[in-house]
Amino acid sequence: QVQLVESGGGLVQAGGSLRLSCAPSGSFFVINAMGWYRQAPGKQRELVAVITKGGSTNYKYSVKGRFTISRDNATNTVYLQMNSLKPEDTAVYYCNVNCNTERNSGYYTYWGQGTQVTVSS
Repeated sequence: QVQLVESGGGLVQAGGSLRLSCAPSGSFFVINAMGWYRQAPGKQRELVAVITKGGSTNYKYSVKGRFTISRDNATNTVYLQMNSLKPEDTAVYYCNVNCNTERNSGYYTYWGQGTQVTVSS
């Protein structure tokens, strides 16, 4: 079973920065993609950033130029560097991993428990 351990959330003033980390553990063979989603109260969960096994990245338009997703291939840890934070960035941020757990098996998506990011004005 794959588990995702998230950290780095907290309270920050507008214009400040935070870095989120997500470290997968358990048994997996190939990680196809890793990413970050977020969900504000009463809102739909939305994609923030994704990085594929090939290193390509995609971002929600509103965070482009402010957020950067990266990964450490040695540990399979994915990071989300968040700069110039705005109150509208306030949400629970969830780590997402798409991987297979056995050789030649299908790919499945796993979710972290979420970490709270609060940006004050």
